[in-house]
Amino acid sequence: MNDKEIAATWRDDIDALVFAPDGHQGFCMVHRRAFRTLQRSSPAPADCKAYFFTHERAFRAAASAKIAQKNVAPGMNFHLTSRDIARQMKN
Repeated sequence: MNDKEIAATWRDDIDALVFAPDGHQGFCMVHRRAFRTLQRSSPAPADCKAYFFTHERAFRAAASAKIAQKNVAPGMNFHLTSRDIARQMKN
């Protein structure tokens, strides 16, 4: 596994992509439903990972914004919605 593959993994048990946000000790989860909204399709896990890597900057910006806005404690896990990500993709 390379560093990029470790940066984001698919968890079948929660049907979500999981990644470690920059400077945060917890994990960020993005459910397949969020990818479905963003991609306007019914993506497979591999499609979700590809979309994440294509738009990784927006995902990481969305995670940083949510941590700051919601005051997410270090080490706490949290979710991003399609709206969280879409806001950053406009920037």
